[in-house]
Amino acid sequence: MNSFRIVPLSAEYASRIRATLKDDFGHPVIEQTATGYGPCRVSLKPFILQEDKRLLLSYSPFVVDNAFNQSGPVFIHKKEVAPYSDVHRFPPEIKADKLNFPLTLIGYNKDQMMVHTQLVGDADVDELIVEIFDANPSIQYLHARNAEAACYICTIERT
Repeated sequence: MNSFRIVPLSAEYASRIRATLKDDFGHPVIEQTATGYGPCRVSLKPFILQEDKRLLLSYSPFVVDNAFNQSGPVFIHKKEVAPYSDVHRFPPEIKADKLNFPLTLIGYNKDQMMVHTQLVGDADVDELIVEIFDANPSIQYLHARNAEAACYICTIERT
């Protein structure tokens, strides 16, 4: 049974960013050649170092303005890419590369208050997501973040 759904940044959002070259905070978007693996927050695939062109922007995955409303840097491909579509499992390329993508999962309740945080470490992230949702009924959604850089990767919703 599918108990969760991965939510990347939408293609529509990315298209708007590419068209305006401004993020939601009015900051200019920065174009660069990939010097890190990312991932792209639309496709949820790693960048190819020194090859892919990417856009750096500020992003906040929250809808409520409160103390937990964290904005931060994220990357998207400069070119149009297909959004991540295998939404009932965590992106396998990120999951498989624990060195470049150390993960933490942060849980929020319906009021967007942080109620859980957990390093993934050597655990299987797909299994851990199910365990967290099963053990914490107050968690409405999780954010996957890079455990070292603290940057947002994607949202994980209950289904």
